[in-house]
Amino acid sequence: MAQQPAQQEPLSDSSVPRLPRRWCRKCGAALRDPVSRQRLLGPECDPERRTGHVRRDVEQEPLPGL
Repeated sequence: MAQQPAQQEPLSDSSVPRLPRRWCRKCGAALRDPVSRQRLLGPECDPERRTGHVRRDVEQEPLPGL
């Protein structure tokens, strides 16, 4: 006979810390990441670009016919 898996107990509400909800000042969308929550602006509405990479422009040959 196959053994049944053990039952898991649901987490109680007191064991999960809940942060107060915050919304974007500009568009009203719910904010989830720490930087957005601190600035009260979502990544799309924030005037400062928050990308994880550095932009590097590369010299390229012009396209033929242009």
